[in-house]
Amino acid sequence: MTLTTKDVGGRSAIDRFRTSGSFKALFPRRQAGVEAIVLNTGGGITGGDRFDIMAGVGAGTHLTLTTQAAERAYRAAQGWGEVQSTISVAARATLHWLPQELILFNGCALSRRLHIDLAAEARALVVEPVIFGRTAMGETLTEAAFRDMIHIDRAGRPIYRDATRMTGDLAARMRRAAIGQGAGAMVSLIYAAPDAPAHLDAVRAHLPDTGGASLLADDLLVLRLVASGAHELRQSLLPILDRLSGNSLPVSWRL
Repeated sequence: MTLTTKDVGGRSAIDRFRTSGSFKALFPRRQAGVEAIVLNTGGGITGGDRFDIMAGVGAGTHLTLTTQAAERAYRAAQGWGEVQSTISVAARATLHWLPQELILFNGCALSRRLHIDLAAEARALVVEPVIFGRTAMGETLTEAAFRDMIHIDRAGRPIYRDATRMTGDLAARMRRAAIGQGAGAMVSLIYAAPDAPAHLDAVRAHLPDTGGASLLADDLLVLRLVASGAHELRQSLLPILDRLSGNSLPVSWRL
């Protein structure tokens, strides 16, 4: 999928849009900015699948990318399922990368890469929630593989690098005290904007003991949180996303 935005009379508008395969998108009407709700009509991701998202947020525009519902990484008979997302954000532009939860199924093999290139005056809110198995169905991730990489640059210089690599018995790994203490869900959040310091105390106030938030730079707030499950994760995450998005969280997050 390829999507770019442009400024039209002081409003954000779609410049180019192209999609193929099972990736589709809906565009709800918004007062400000372009919102794209990505749908995977294939129902999930399994071994051998390859999905690419390329987006460009034009100068002075606002783009929100989200999903209709949780994505699912299914059992892979062979090979990896791959998702690669590459986004450029021009001067004075804002990106909200807000996919809903990724649910890992037992036997999955998923590799994801997210690369965001910010201009000097660009802003970004990025969230990546992950659920380890369908606990309500009694599923335990005794055999799974998950690789996740997030790279964010500003004006050509790296400002954030994060990598997660987990294979084998993920449930046992998450029970380890130094990793998850039995958690069934986790989220990474990055907020890159000049007003990041002004949000730090309020963000921390919404976090339980299993979460933490810090300033890595004057314009970079980073949060990591683990929770027992998806419901508990959202209880902490939603008020934070409301604040950092300026109360413009996509409707799909409320359903």
